[in-house]
Amino acid sequence: MTAKPDIWLAAGVRTPFAKIDAQLARLDAIALSVPVVKHMVGHLAGGRPDFAVWGTVIPNLTWSNIAREVLLDSGVDPTIPAFSTIMACSTSMAAAFEAAGMIDGRGRDLALVGGVESMSHIHIGLSIPLSDRIRAVQQARSLGDRFKALGQLKLSDLRLFIPRVANRTTGLSMGEHTEITAKEWALTRADQDAVALASHQTAVAAWARGFFDDLVIPAGEATRDTIPRKDTSPEKLAKLPPAFDRSSGKGTLTAGNSSPFTDGAAGLWVASEAGLKRLPDTIPRVRLVDYEVTSIDLAHEGLLMAPAYGVPRLLARNGLTYGDIGLWEIHEAFAAQVLAHIRAWESPDFLATKAGVTAPMGAFPRERVNPNGGSLALGHPFGATGARILSQAVKELASRPKGERAIVSICADGGQGTMALLEAA
Repeated sequence: MTAKPDIWLAAGVRTPFAKIDAQLARLDAIALSVPVVKHMVGHLAGGRPDFAVWGTVIPNLTWSNIAREVLLDSGVDPTIPAFSTIMACSTSMAAAFEAAGMIDGRGRDLALVGGVESMSHIHIGLSIPLSDRIRAVQQARSLGDRFKALGQLKLSDLRLFIPRVANRTTGLSMGEHTEITAKEWALTRADQDAVALASHQTAVAAWARGFFDDLVIPAGEATRDTIPRKDTSPEKLAKLPPAFDRSSGKGTLTAGNSSPFTDGAAGLWVASEAGLKRLPDTIPRVRLVDYEVTSIDLAHEGLLMAPAYGVPRLLARNGLTYGDIGLWEIHEAFAAQVLAHIRAWESPDFLATKAGVTAPMGAFPRERVNPNGGSLALGHPFGATGARILSQAVKELASRPKGERAIVSICADGGQGTMALLEAA
């Protein structure tokens, strides 16, 4: 049997990210994805990856396999197999892991992966009882049967289903859950605002020095990210009212320290060494050493706390400590969630009793986190964030000395999370 080849990640491109109902509002999820795929495949030797994985989180009844529809609308070779995936905010990172498992060095050497979210285009549906009744009317063979089916409708059935950012099991939004976490970990408003300020400052600085020039392509009415703010300040952030706990007087999450609803699409390459040869030499690439997918009991732990468990396990499995990691790319769904993860990683009791890691991890290097901005400043299109953060990490890590490592961490709704260990080579 042929040995499993080394797996590599190579940076892709993404659209600019913009708040909903703004510069990307006229593009739906497929239309947002097409320029990303066209650009990436257009620079590929032979013009054909071996397969594609693409994902989006918000449901739409007009397609069942968005990956296939995106490839067809992009005009690429229609014989490329494509399938869709979904894992909340981890969607396109999970897509990378799925592709990594399929790369075999025997004809599957290069995968195009990514994801998208068009939060400006939410598909509103009918209630299930109303849908059932309409189907019954359509299937009725007589006028009497149609009236009978209509007669079974209840007033409570006549409502629309509008997708909302809330956990189905608990009924609480991610922001409401994170408010609970912030109180449990005694996270201050000032500390959360400091994380948000740093995210904007580093994102603005990264754009100014050209870091994103080869990672972002124009789309819609945008040529660059529209969310990072040059003019934000501790004073401006402090003036914002609580967004999720408005009544207790103790709410600390605001629009400033929470990621905004965002439109955008992003792609990434997953390859064997043979697959890398089909990419331009100018595209940054690093080795995927290991990855972790973690799920926790959300009834007894914070909804977005899975990486607090998964990251130490990933490091311990590879005999590493925090100090061995030169770059930390942590998804910023909320500043409070980032701070809660770091607090947990710094707690020997949490590591031993909850994560099950007894090996000493050392001091956490906060200064190594998100040097080019995070989701608080750049935005968070659910399905695209995984590919965005991985491409960003790949480019940054590839510029560093051989052997330097990175951890990429994403929390996801449902008490889940995905994490990757990367190495410059």
